[in-house]
Amino acid sequence: MADFQKKDSDIKERLVAINRITKVVKGGRRFGFAALVVVGNQKGTIGIGQGKSKQVPDAIKKATEDAKRNQIKISLKDGKTLHHDVKGRNGSGKVLLRSAPAGTGIIAGGPIRAVCDVLGIQDIVAKSIGSANPHNVVKASVNALLSQASPKLLSAMRGKKISEIVSKRENSK
Repeated sequence: MADFQKKDSDIKERLVAINRITKVVKGGRRFGFAALVVVGNQKGTIGIGQGKSKQVPDAIKKATEDAKRNQIKISLKDGKTLHHDVKGRNGSGKVLLRSAPAGTGIIAGGPIRAVCDVLGIQDIVAKSIGSANPHNVVKASVNALLSQASPKLLSAMRGKKISEIVSKRENSK
């Protein structure tokens, strides 16, 4: 029990968006709320969650629980940036994520900034192209992050040493 609470405490939560939904009924309008939350441990783990409720705090709580259940691991270079530039897409939301040298910081818009913050990325340049819908942008950025290939993975696929792949990449610049 205590181990579960310790694991839960190092998770960082970020509310990305909240939408008010209106249902028109005979007596007037009924309002509901939908929340989009991203959670992560700032060490390469991220989860996205959506929640709906009649009250804002309940919607956020549901979204956070959903995000904690659906966490995925993403490999990062030195735990700070990406291995290489990647593009991601979800619906009409497209994102371009570029690795950046140390000290650059997070140069990104709202939803992508939230994803990078909870993931632990410290140096990145990102651009959202197309849809500004936060749901599509967040999902597109996670798709992009999942599509990147680490040198460890590439070396396993090609049957080479990691040093051969990394040195060739750095020499070609």
